[in-house]
Amino acid sequence: MMHHGRPAHALRAVGSLVFFIGILCLAFYLTDAAYARLGWHPHALLSLILNCFLGLFLMIALAATIGMIFRPRDRRRNAFSPITDALARIATGDFSIRLDENLRRHGVVGELVQSVNHMATKLDEMEKLRQEFVSDVSHEIQSPLTSIRGFACALRKDGLAPDDRHHYLDVIEAESLRLSRLSENLLKLASLDSEKVHFEPKPYRLDQQLRNLILACETQWSGKKLDMEVALDEATITADEDLLSQAWINLIHNSIKFTPEGGTVRVGLHRTADNWQVTIADTGIGISEEEQARIFERFYKADRSRRHSTGGSGLGLAIAKRAVELHHGSIAVRSQPGSGAEFTVSLPA
Repeated sequence: MMHHGRPAHALRAVGSLVFFIGILCLAFYLTDAAYARLGWHPHALLSLILNCFLGLFLMIALAATIGMIFRPRDRRRNAFSPITDALARIATGDFSIRLDENLRRHGVVGELVQSVNHMATKLDEMEKLRQEFVSDVSHEIQSPLTSIRGFACALRKDGLAPDDRHHYLDVIEAESLRLSRLSENLLKLASLDSEKVHFEPKPYRLDQQLRNLILACETQWSGKKLDMEVALDEATITADEDLLSQAWINLIHNSIKFTPEGGTVRVGLHRTADNWQVTIADTGIGISEEEQARIFERFYKADRSRRHSTGGSGLGLAIAKRAVELHHGSIAVRSQPGSGAEFTVSLPA
């Protein structure tokens, strides 16, 4: 069998040899001319060594020059320059950059393109969430500050009636408490998101914790004449009691807040095959399907719950979700508008 590659290989070898000999001859004539001009006649061995060094230098220089002239222009750069340019833009905060998906056909380059696009997409999503978060925080802070400033200015008026003065002071106090709760919830979220979150699981009675929290907010549900139906199985779990209490408080308070006077709130604790399930249900205003998809997002509040009278910052359910996730559990909601809502928390048994 003939190997067509061998003649070409032999030709390249002969060409390289002729090129090398030509370079040495050129080096010989250059050094000889230099010796004649300087009137110097070195030893034959030294002359040979100088010829070899000069020939090597000329060969490298000539090869580099030929390579610069005849090499396909920026062939390697054409493959990787879009990637390096994209990474440079990402480093400056431009996460909208996307590389041409057609480059994915080129082996390793394609894998790099896919990775860079995936990274840019995730960073872009995080940047949008950050901007929304900053906007929501600014809105939540600005609203009570505007009320405090307005009513503080109103207090400067001469001849203000005592009843009006007390009303303005009550509003200022309520808005100050609202700011305080917002600050507290932001600090809670920051601590829950931190890798150094204070997490100390220990065995305790979950049913007793839920019963104590329900009794602690008795003035709220009794003031609205709500029926509080409680069915708690005896349950001992290993968890961080303080962290989970934040989840139960937020869920119970939400059910009470959004249930009209004379309604019902049900709290249940039952064992399944692998989990303890806590259900907190109400007969309140309910949550639409579109709102359910975003109900655990930070600062998200359904339109009807954005009324000033309901208060809240939209952080309670985000805190509850994070606290449950830290215990490797899950939280879900089932609801229809006008038919109440049921939150189910599953914790590993």
